[in-house]
Amino acid sequence: MKWLALTLVAVAAGGLFAAQLGDSRPRPGDSTETVTTAKAFVPQDTAARVYLTPEQQREASADGGFRETPRSLLRVDRRMQYGDFEWNDEGVPAGPVTIRVDLRTQLLSVFRGGHEIGTAVALYGADRKETPLGNFPILWKGRNHRSSLYDAPMPYTLRLTGDGVAIHGSNVRWGAATHGCVGVPTDFARRLFEATRTGDMVSIVRTTS
Repeated sequence: MKWLALTLVAVAAGGLFAAQLGDSRPRPGDSTETVTTAKAFVPQDTAARVYLTPEQQREASADGGFRETPRSLLRVDRRMQYGDFEWNDEGVPAGPVTIRVDLRTQLLSVFRGGHEIGTAVALYGADRKETPLGNFPILWKGRNHRSSLYDAPMPYTLRLTGDGVAIHGSNVRWGAATHGCVGVPTDFARRLFEATRTGDMVSIVRTTS
């Protein structure tokens, strides 16, 4: 993203745009086990979040997959690894939640009122069971769901499609993939389950840069 490339400074960026400067997020089968967090300009000094300037908001929106203009991101000041996540909704008003999943960077981000309240490194579908792109409402929620097709636990399921594609708790680890679902750390999935309701929108994209 151009705005991120132009605003590199020594302050860690929010989770959503980590690795947008290059395809450095590990994917299933990659040899690296860590995830690089990029850096971005922080126009307002806060402990927990990065506020975007109007120009950054426009450029972030142009990147795709946003249901509303992003206004702030969680600050991530460490290298995220498989299984890591951040969640902080302190001070963010109640309201509908939207979710953005970028398959290229392997990042899932949760927004409320334009403010990122959660981000996690996610798993996605292998080549023969790809995760679909598009916009999906949450159709059904199941706290202790188990897959009848694969006989596998899918805790805190948020079903997105009629054929079973969902966001759910997983053992997020290097080298793993799903059968088309989006897998996130189970504790993160619990928080996401509690924060969402049926009808909330999920956008799944694959950015190009």
